Amino acid sequence: MTSAIVFPGMGPCDFADVAKFMLIDRDARELLAAASDALGYDLFARYRDSDSDYSEYAQVAFLVNCVALARWAERTMDLRPDLIAGPSFGGKAAAVFSGALDFAETVRMTARLSRIETEYFTAEQPGVVTMSFVRTPVERLREILAELDEAGEWYEISCYVDTDFWMVTLHETRADWLTRRLRADGGLPLYVMDPPLHAAAFGPLRDRVAAELFGSLRFTDPQIPVVADQDGTVRTTADGVRAMLLDGIVTPVRWPEVVATFQRHGVETVHVCGPDRLWGRVGATVRNFRTTIVDPRRAMRPIRRTVAA
Repeated sequence: MTSAIVFPGMGPCDFADVAKFMLIDRDARELLAAASDALGYDLFARYRDSDSDYSEYAQVAFLVNCVALARWAERTMDLRPDLIAGPSFGGKAAAVFSGALDFAETVRMTARLSRIETEYFTAEQPGVVTMSFVRTPVERLREILAELDEAGEWYEISCYVDTDFWMVTLHETRADWLTRRLRADGGLPLYVMDPPLHAAAFGPLRDRVAAELFGSLRFTDPQIPVVADQDGTVRTTADGVRAMLLDGIVTPVRWPEVVATFQRHGVETVHVCGPDRLWGRVGATVRNFRTTIVDPRRAMRPIRRTVAA
């Protein structure tokens, strides 16, 4: 049976939901220690004390948990994926698990990228956020975006998640208006991401990351093919994975394209490895695949063993 691993994009995640897993699971403990060594500080303590859903510490901890959960699935479920995908932030875990990028390097890259993004959006493009929302068919979305066009407002669609599920990047000053407008038409706003990503307007950020950060990273050809979240192409080379991560800064996520690639390759089962409230539950995934959520709660359940008579 052909299967795939999906490393989820990052959303709000309570420390309490993952803390026990990070301290008890053997893979999580090993990766947590390796991450702390790579960073030169106690990641668990910094994450525990963090007051932001998207802080440097939360981002690295999310990476640790995603990779640890995939290792747990290998160990306990005999998971051997044929393809890997990682929408948005999940691309970092996909690069690690595929063998394209060393874990310690990815930890340092994640922390440094977080700092660069904070500096960039504070100094160069302040007041920009990405809002996610559902229950908004494409025809209704076009009407809402046309109103922004008429008002001369800038925006970009940052994620095409499903037929009625989107993420739009825009100025923070218009976020309340968009929330009200969506609700008036039956839409459901979910959460706001800050810092934002996946917009062509962030070209200068991509250039800075390429020059200051990616030049020193050592990518290798992945041992497991990686499906790019921007267009569904299958990346089998070091340069392909590198480009996928860099292009994610300026190119929207198109999840239906990933789904279509899985289908063309005969994928029947998708394992979503990481703290997830979206990618393993969205209709585009569950309509088309047998979907298993591999999250800290599942990994902490007692394993039932059959006793021989």
